Amino acid sequence: MAEKKVSSLPAKLINGGVAGLVGVTCVFPIDLAKTRLQNQQGVQVYKGMMDCLAKTVRSEGYFGCYRGAAVNLTLVTPEKAIKLAANDVFRQKLSKDGHLPLWGEVLAGCGAGTCQVVVTTPMEMLKIQLQDAGRLAAQRPVSTPAQAAAPGLAQPLVAPQPARPSPAPRPSATSITVELLKTRGVAGLYRGAGATLVRDVPFSMIYFPLFANLNALGREKVGDVQARAPFWQSFMAGCGAGSVAAVAVTPLDVIKTRLQTLQKGDGEDTYKGIVDCTRRIMTREGPSAFLKGAACRALVIAPLFGIAQGVYFLGVGETVLGLLG
Repeated sequence: MAEKKVSSLPAKLINGGVAGLVGVTCVFPIDLAKTRLQNQQGVQVYKGMMDCLAKTVRSEGYFGCYRGAAVNLTLVTPEKAIKLAANDVFRQKLSKDGHLPLWGEVLAGCGAGTCQVVVTTPMEMLKIQLQDAGRLAAQRPVSTPAQAAAPGLAQPLVAPQPARPSPAPRPSATSITVELLKTRGVAGLYRGAGATLVRDVPFSMIYFPLFANLNALGREKVGDVQARAPFWQSFMAGCGAGSVAAVAVTPLDVIKTRLQTLQKGDGEDTYKGIVDCTRRIMTREGPSAFLKGAACRALVIAPLFGIAQGVYFLGVGETVLGLLG
């Protein structure tokens, strides 16, 4: 079967948006665990992904795993749409006679990663503050009734029950946005933009060429047109390329997360920039700290991009436009 006709830009935007919404809904709790694990410096509140999710459910309830999801679901549509559509556009522009060399694939991925940063940076900035609030609350010391009792008073015969931490005030995306705009202007929402660019451009340069080649495995050409890959191949190619790219850029994601986190726990470092952050992490936590959350990232990105390629394969955007037309 020949490759289907190239989608229009509106169809690409719809496909990217639908893929982002479905994917984020499925994997957001793992992304929350990734953020909290990457931000741990001194006090180790969580031992790993499963421990993080279990403690989050216990202390914040099931929906605590979706803190920050509203921001992501709102902005992931333009973010994923821009990323996937930009890559397609760049690939078309760089192709000659239907052939795209490897350098063209890499350059198209670079362009896609650069374009998405305009949406990705404020989205991640707000999401990280909301996701990390629970970790900071868990670090706060909680005084027991015995500690709170006045000196000289007799202690009760029955040991008091351990005090539960009082729920910390929950920040909202709106309050964070307003505060950033008041204190730092629009630039406040783009804190860590350089680190985001440094992460997303290499990711796209790895992901898109790798996906294209995995998706082309075993497919024969009929003239200048390559046979269309089956659904399972597009899905698995998206998962495989996504997981490889995600793990490869995890050190850059750790740096970006640390730079964008506004509230720090007791004894945690603040950073002046990418170089300072890299140096401090290496000196105080060692090389292994740069791989914090790597497994979580692979588990988030693999299905996210597998779903994205599945949506493209099914032509959801084309179907929607057909119904509207």
